[in-house]
Amino acid sequence: MDVGDLAVGARSGHEGPEDKPERPEKTAPPATEDVVLSGGVSGSGAGAGAGDGDDGDEQGGGDTPKPKKQRSFWKELPLLIGIALVLALLIKTFLVQAFSIPSDSMQNTLQQGDRVLVDKLTPWFGSEPERGEVVVFHDPDGWLAGEPAPNPNAVQTALSWIGLMPSADEKDLIKRVVAVAGDTVECKGTGPLRVNGKELDEPYVYPGNTPCSNDDSGGQFKKTVPPGKIWVMGDHRQNSLDSRYHQQDDNDGFVPVDNVVGRAIVVAWPPTRWSTLPVPETFDQGLSAAAPGALGLAGAVPLVLWRRRRITAENTGVSGRGTAR
Repeated sequence: MDVGDLAVGARSGHEGPEDKPERPEKTAPPATEDVVLSGGVSGSGAGAGAGDGDDGDEQGGGDTPKPKKQRSFWKELPLLIGIALVLALLIKTFLVQAFSIPSDSMQNTLQQGDRVLVDKLTPWFGSEPERGEVVVFHDPDGWLAGEPAPNPNAVQTALSWIGLMPSADEKDLIKRVVAVAGDTVECKGTGPLRVNGKELDEPYVYPGNTPCSNDDSGGQFKKTVPPGKIWVMGDHRQNSLDSRYHQQDDNDGFVPVDNVVGRAIVVAWPPTRWSTLPVPETFDQGLSAAAPGALGLAGAVPLVLWRRRRITAENTGVSGRGTAR
């Protein structure tokens, strides 16, 4: 053995003939992509941990999504307020709106300061005001001229915008419908009020008032309501500038049906005044005026019957005498 052989043997680590060195086995690279997808942390030993699927699932990895964090109440509050405002606007526009009573013209049915809820839905379906209903309507032709304009604060303006309070810009009135299209309404002396010739028993009139006012400013009248109009009066007859006192305007004192906002149905505020506003029984006594066609038919029936009886009698007499042939 020479020196060269010893040197080789020492480097190879064993004695004997020199073997061809073995090529080291290839080691799989760390599964860094799996670690990222499963939410693991790369680093020393990460490859081994990622290779074991069971361990990854047990440690909260895998494809299971993390639960979403719930929003705080304060972040959702603006959304809730926005939805509430939209609903309030829809209700105000199409269903119900609150109105404040600014005067004493409807006492004692309504007191100054009362809040009433007005049904705005039924007019959308073609319903028109009926006798006895308390209705809110837009000023027909300067009825509120000279009345002081209210000056609401910021809170009142905001509440009126969403329908919780009446708008200061809207000039609206509230009265009772006593006659509709085709009716003849009449006041003589101090009353009673007559509709189509029938006297009305009006228990809702303010105590101490007379149904009609004996004056020459409009308290005495006889009017026939034209199509598309109504005649309105306040329950406090001697303290109400209603249709009687606006007979010189463009509508002759009548209120166009198109001006009617809706019917007041409930006194909602104050709570001690809560009540409904039904149609009084006095308007259920068949006040409708007979239509001209119906009157003509009623007059024609007796005439036709008399003529038929006459013809029958003549034919009987001819048949007794024989025929003319």
